[in-house]
Amino acid sequence: MESLTGLAEGFGVVFTPENLLYVVLGVLIGTVIGILPGLGPTATIALLLPFTYGIEPASAIILLAGVYYGSMYGGTITSVLLQIPGEAASAITAIDGYQMTRQGRAGPALGISALGSFIGGTFAIVGLIFVAPALARFAVGFGPPEYAVLTIFGIVMVTYLGTRSTIKSIIAAAVGLLLAVVGTDPIVGTTRFTLDIPQLFGGIDLVAIAMGLFGVSEILLVLERAGSKHMKIGAVGRIWFSKDDWAQSRGAITRGTLLGFPIGVLPGGGGVLSSIVSYGVEKKRSKHPERFGQGAIEGVAGPETANNASSISAFIPLLTLGLPSNAVLALILGALMTQNITPGPALISEHPDIFWGVIASMLVGNAVLLLLNWPMVGAFVQLLRVRVGIIGGMAMLVTLVGVYTISTDIFDMWVMLAAGLVGYLMRKTGFEPAPLVLAFVLGSILEQAFRQSLLLSNGSLSIFVTRPVSGVLTALVVLVIASSIWGAVRAHRGRRAGPTVLEEAKSMAGED
Repeated sequence: MESLTGLAEGFGVVFTPENLLYVVLGVLIGTVIGILPGLGPTATIALLLPFTYGIEPASAIILLAGVYYGSMYGGTITSVLLQIPGEAASAITAIDGYQMTRQGRAGPALGISALGSFIGGTFAIVGLIFVAPALARFAVGFGPPEYAVLTIFGIVMVTYLGTRSTIKSIIAAAVGLLLAVVGTDPIVGTTRFTLDIPQLFGGIDLVAIAMGLFGVSEILLVLERAGSKHMKIGAVGRIWFSKDDWAQSRGAITRGTLLGFPIGVLPGGGGVLSSIVSYGVEKKRSKHPERFGQGAIEGVAGPETANNASSISAFIPLLTLGLPSNAVLALILGALMTQNITPGPALISEHPDIFWGVIASMLVGNAVLLLLNWPMVGAFVQLLRVRVGIIGGMAMLVTLVGVYTISTDIFDMWVMLAAGLVGYLMRKTGFEPAPLVLAFVLGSILEQAFRQSLLLSNGSLSIFVTRPVSGVLTALVVLVIASSIWGAVRAHRGRRAGPTVLEEAKSMAGED
């Protein structure tokens, strides 16, 4: 009953002209960005961060959340029509979706994707309504030791599950933690690693780092590909599917929903891993697995449903624990923190308008996505004809203006450009910016919680294993690290006959 009362309050927040506009604008931008190859939700949200500071926190998160889950469906369009994922989580959809396009069945592929996305997203929102408050009540007793280990667990899981190379991800995360300590010591108040630069006394600005590593680096990569020719766009046809298509897909949609929800809650899981797992399950269960890769509609319905379910359920650890499970949510966490709002167990009681408003906006946004995409998919496809050089140039101008408007300090523009160059070089050499940004965002939380824990225990590390919750989390961290080492040893000895689901997920995450 408490959850339903809160949800009613959330609808009161959403059903204002301003917030309804932000819902529609968010899913529309997300869809467009998902369609454009190369520009994903992470880069887009990084570019939008400066423009969220002039609006209410609830409205800002409603907008950014809409961009996030809107891009999940937008990426499907290019995956199906061009075999080019608009964002990494749609990469697995390209396998059978593009084959359906070649067979003249692009319409049914896009139609079943839209319906599966709606069903998976709606179920995940219902789960979020009931699971998140219960988890928040459990976490309200967390102290510094629990938060310290929880942030470590999140960073470890993202570097292990969410990226292609574990070693390179660890290096990137270490750099992120190092950058997080630049500025003023939170305990004793002295400055450190500032090089006597006054602009660094308050630390490195998250927006400048995020816009550089994701936005500017993505723009440079887009401009680098500007001379490449566009592929021929497949015919869309009628966006609907037959009864036989539904009969083949409904089981995949159900299983995709049930798989995507828990995987989204897992740090580092996200849309890529849930799509891969769903595809693997459907292929294994099928009586005719040879159809997969040749245009099996289940290979589209299952992964797309799981993808959207996981993108919604990923908000559970963010809103209740303050723990982002991927780079996009790390940026949303940063957007909240810059407005002096820290997500966690107290968010429901202290800022119910944000918590329930975001959840209610997801229900509205999910319906808007369904109503928006079916009749307008033909118009969205025409965006693929826009030159990427034009898009890149406009986006670069937006980044420069955006980062300057926050602090009106040219220093932040230089930080952003430097971070953009670093991000570009990272991507060219196989490093991913996501672990760096996630570690940078969580670094300040980790440091303060860790040092407070040591003050409570008079410098003894035993406090992290003697308390029940922190002890369990510590054991999980050790288990994940040990599993990673053991997997590396097995791979070195050549005992693996083929790639595992996890390895495939890491590989697909790096394709976009």
